[in-house]
Amino acid sequence: MNDNEVEMDPVVYIVIGRVWENEEALPEDAITIHALLTAPDDDDAVRRTLESLSSQGFAEAELEQIGVMDGEPDDPVYEGAYQDALSGNVAIVTFSA
Repeated sequence: MNDNEVEMDPVVYIVIGRVWENEEALPEDAITIHALLTAPDDDDAVRRTLESLSSQGFAEAELEQIGVMDGEPDDPVYEGAYQDALSGNVAIVTFSA
């Protein structure tokens, strides 16, 4: 690396939404999810999140928000997910009602 190059940390996105385990599920059956992942842009982050949710067996997904993580989270719920995202995985954190 020369003096003009700056090492950039990967951008870790957080995608917030709701998922359902089957297509006939009622709105109140939704499971809240937070997905953490690295991606080159918002569109790729959304696409990778949807692919990951589908591969985990979720039949329906409704994504509500996308943002960029501002460094490693302090909340222990996200520590492992953040590290998984830095490793190139899509980490899905689910919240049951």
